[in-house]
Amino acid sequence: MKRAATLSALACLLAVTAAAPAVSHAPAGRGATTAAAGRASALDTVPRRGVLRVCTTGDYRPFSHLDRTTGSYSGVDITMAADLAKSLDATPRYVATTWAGLVGDLSAGRCDIAMGGVSVTLQRARHVAFSEPTRTDGKTPIVRCADKDKYRTLAQIDRPGTRVVVNPGGTNEEFARAHLKRATLTVHPDNTTIFDEIIAGRADVMMTDAGETRYQAKIHPELCSLHPDQPFSFSEKAYALPRGDHDFQEYVDQWVHLATHDGTYRKYEDAWMK
Repeated sequence: MKRAATLSALACLLAVTAAAPAVSHAPAGRGATTAAAGRASALDTVPRRGVLRVCTTGDYRPFSHLDRTTGSYSGVDITMAADLAKSLDATPRYVATTWAGLVGDLSAGRCDIAMGGVSVTLQRARHVAFSEPTRTDGKTPIVRCADKDKYRTLAQIDRPGTRVVVNPGGTNEEFARAHLKRATLTVHPDNTTIFDEIIAGRADVMMTDAGETRYQAKIHPELCSLHPDQPFSFSEKAYALPRGDHDFQEYVDQWVHLATHDGTYRKYEDAWMK
């Protein structure tokens, strides 16, 4: 009887042990989070591929500009993209996108990162991650210099007869629709020619990020950037990344931190702004 009871207890112990989940003793180092998500980190795949895929609109100088004649890109964040790719033993490949489609293209895996004057918003942050910011910014008006005293405040702008122009699908349109109720709002589909609408007298005001107004006022003497140091809103520029790839995000954060503190980013920006 004793022997039978012992054998029965041993059988029960073996059955419980077999049913218990296996315990992983793998170190919780780099790659643990992305492995848990079932995909490799871009921190590993980009060097293996030798290409960093960068989503960019190409219509937002000084950050990202596509020369449609040559097919080449330039801008502050285009130079930064080349630096990031080099740090990963890769070369950049630019993937054309739009402001309305940027988040979807990144989320769908068409690129590894989105760069080119991307503003951090809570709506975007629901779908993508953001790097450490590269600069602070905010919406401010750009007008014909002859009208610089007429449109300094939102109250002055939001009047019947004021013609405000915006580009579609981004934070400029979002800001204008949220704050303008009486002015006439026109959506101009091409952000590379939108400032010509003001110069030609077909529009009076555009409200966009202070960095862009400074640059456009520099290349168009007819236009004036109004109080770019005191914009109507606060925002930050950063680089958009796929959600869940914590290893790659940590790497990009560290890279941005170094570039914004050792003078690299400021040097690239000054080359366009000054």
